[in-house]
Formats: sequence, C-alpha cells, structure tokens
Amino acid sequence: MDNPLLHDATLPAFLAIRPEHIEPAIRQVLEENRRGLQELLDSGAEGWDGIVVPIERMQHRLARTWSPVGHLNGVANGDELRAAYNTCLPLLTAYHTEIAQNTALCAAYQRIKDTQYPDLKPEQRKLVDNALRDFRLSGVALSPDRKQRFRELMERLSTAQAKFDENVLDATNAWTRNVEEETELAGLPAAVIARARAAAEKAGRSGWVFTLDAPNYQAVLTHAENRQLRQDFYTAWLTRASEQGPAQWDNTALIEEILALRHEAAQLAGFASFAEYSLATKMARDPAEVLEFLRRLARLCRPAAQREFAELEAFAGTRLEAWDVAFHSERLKRERLAVSEEELRPYFPLPRVLQGLFAVAQRLYGVRIEERKEVEVYHPDVHFYDIVGGDGQPRGGFFLDLYARPKKRGGAWMDECLGRIELAGAHALPIAYLVCNFTPPGADRPSLLTHYEVLTMFHEFGHGLHHMLTRVDFPSVAGINGVPWDAVELPSQFME
Repeated sequence: MDNPLLHDATLPAFLAIRPEHIEPAIRQVLEENRRGLQELLDSGAEGWDGIVVPIERMQHRLARTWSPVGHLNGVANGDELRAAYNTCLPLLTAYHTEIAQNTALCAAYQRIKDTQYPDLKPEQRKLVDNALRDFRLSGVALSPDRKQRFRELMERLSTAQAKFDENVLDATNAWTRNVEEETELAGLPAAVIARARAAAEKAGRSGWVFTLDAPNYQAVLTHAENRQLRQDFYTAWLTRASEQGPAQWDNTALIEEILALRHEAAQLAGFASFAEYSLATKMARDPAEVLEFLRRLARLCRPAAQREFAELEAFAGTRLEAWDVAFHSERLKRERLAVSEEELRPYFPLPRVLQGLFAVAQRLYGVRIEERKEVEVYHPDVHFYDIVGGDGQPRGGFFLDLYARPKKRGGAWMDECLGRIELAGAHALPIAYLVCNFTPPGADRPSLLTHYEVLTMFHEFGHGLHHMLTRVDFPSVAGINGVPWDAVELPSQFME
C-alpha cells in the first residue's frame, strides 16, 4: 500500500491520507528509528555529529509523519480517524519514554557536555541541556521495574488525556438550542440569526438552531436580550463533559484518574508533586513562587474588580449572575463610551484584517506573505501562504484555517506542521498551522471580526512567526521548541 504519510514531500498530502494509513506509517517509522538508534549505539558513535545529528533527523521524520494526523484529529475529527489516532498514542508515548530512559543514550549526551560543551554554539548547548533534563524527568536512573511503571503511567496518561479532549468536543457538538419564537432572538446580530436559521433548515427543523461553537456562545452571552437564552448557553458551556450532562461524556472520573497518574509519575521521577515536576521545564522555580504571584495578582486586582462589578450592577439595576455580565458590560460601553463590539465588526472584514496583519509583518520583519493557491488543503476554507524574506528567499509557510465548523476543536491555536532542520543531508523550512474559530462568511458578506477576534488573529500569528522565522537549524530547539511554556507567549503578546 502506497502510504502518503511516508512520502518525503514538503507539505502533507491531505486529500490522500486515510485512517488506514496512520497506524502502519507510525509503526514503520518507530521501528526504523529504534533500529537506527541501536545501530548508532552499537557502532560506538560519539559526539555532536555522531549522536545528536542523527537523533535530530530521526525525531524530525517522526514529527513530520505524525503532524498531519494530530492536526486532522483536531480540525476534521471523525470516528475512523479518531480510532486510528488513539491506537497510535500509546505507541508514540512508549517510544518517547523508551528513548528518554535509554541509559546508553543519556551517557552519550553527558559525554558531549563533558567534552564538547565549550566549543558548542549556544543553541547546541541548549539542546544538550534540555536532553539531559528530559532524561532525568523520564526516570532514566530508575530501577528496571520503576522504569516500567513510569512507562505504564505515561501510556495511560496519553490515552486518558486524549479521551478528555474527545469528550469535550463531543459534548460541545451534541448540544443545540432550538428557538421557535422570533422574540427570543432580540439583540442578536443578524449574521448569527441567519446562521442559526440555515442550521435549522439543514436539520429539517423549524425556527432557528444554535450550536455551542464559540461564535454563537460569545454572541448570545454578549447580545441576547433574552436572559433565559443567555443562561442556557452559559450553563451548557460551563458544564460540557461534566456530571451535569450526558453520562457518556462525563469527564469527572477521568480528571481524578489523570491527577492520580500525574502525581504517581512525578513521585517516581523524584518530585514531591506534579506541580514541581511540571515546573522543571518552566521559568518559575517552584509552586510557592507561582502561588505567591497569583495571590499578589488577586490582592491587586480584586478591589478594582469589586468596584467595577458594583458599578455594573448599579447600571443594570439588578443583581447580576455570571450570564448577565457580558451583556450588561456591552450595554454600558455602548451607552457611556459609544463603543460597541458589534458596531466595530464592519471595520474588520477578514480580508482587510489579513491584509493589515501581513503589512505589519512586512514592516516589522521585512518579510512578504503570499498566498499559494495550488497547495493541497484538507477543507475548502483553508488557505496556504508562503513567507518570503527580504532577499527573495523562502523562509517558511503556513496553513490558515479560520472558521468554526462541526468536528473542529474550539479555540484558537498555532501548531507545527514541519519544523526547521538544516543538518547533514536534511533540509526543511518551517511550516505552521494557524487555526481560529471565527464566524464563517455568508453568501453575500465576508466574515466580520470583533476587535477581540482581531487580537486573537494577531496573537496566533505571533506564535506562527516565532516558529517560521527561526534561524536555528536543530529541530529540538528551533522556533517554539525548547522554549519554557511560561515564556512562549512573548511573541504572541508582542503581536497583540
């Protein structure tokens, strides 16, 4: 069987990828990597060129094979794809833990630090330091039985955490609110109402059908004059995949299991808690520092928040519940400041926002962003863009997927399609996925964004630029890789 996941093409062959391709491709790459690593260690290879370079190439190939699978699972989730994805999770987790617990490989990296460290570039030192840290975090020094237990915990964690996400997605997709009386729609934007009407017609139902995707949720909470409608949406959103919804999507037991698994794994690795274990890869030094930061933030913010909430209640003339706050805040802004999120939408048609975003990137970084139309995409709404440097040379590219739709995970994110690599015999420019969940365009109008959504677009593009404009040649520390989790938001915040 010709397997598109195993091709060396620069971009994924999305239209050719089928669920039945996934497990064979992953098993083949894992087996080849295992065999290659063992041959490497048996050969007596040493040093940066002998050990790190081939390992980086192996891991890069695995990442590029798995990337389109993980992405499709998030943006085009279906039963067969989900099953194949879930089958591979424990295989991948077992492999990564096995590599990180390999004492011979750990010793090889330690020898590089002991003998070559002063001669390495800063990014090479960072790679070696991160690798040695990750060996320790995976229990490389544990006894064989404790190593085995750690592997079991990691495999179960990967499955449990994936199931948690699936339950949230399924609970979100399953919920709808049917509105029969037009009076219930008072205050809602025309585009939202039209979308709900189209959904009802598609489902063969009367009235209007609202789904629980982000554009609908935000529009109802902010603009719906019908208080019961706001309460219904707020309650549905906050209780997704909980004990208050359908039992098949209840995440309660999963949460308890995930907490227990994390705690046991952290203790096996020599940490008092998972909080300490988690912070080993972050800038914050210990849980006490994080808690003090949060408590100080609360002390400083709470008085202002209380004053503002009291002012909002006085304006509303009634006691406010959580589902009332966005609605009355919008009314207050409109009345006192003559500012309305909805009235700003016509100023932010999506094509114009993209034009402005790309102009900002060109001005700040000297790059041009050009759409390439012949690229194979996984949905008609998706577009591909190249980033070209001031010297006319390509720097990277990205898939842009901006609209909410069924079987697509909520929220907004940037993810790696392909990491940059520039090593002996291996060359690839960085490719990103940029994903949002904006209101789709209508038959006679473009997608119109709120100002908040414009910020979201710039935010995710900041992550994308961090990934795509890297000049580091080693995948493990190129772009967003190897950056502490509590520092990786800097480029995105800057772009906001």
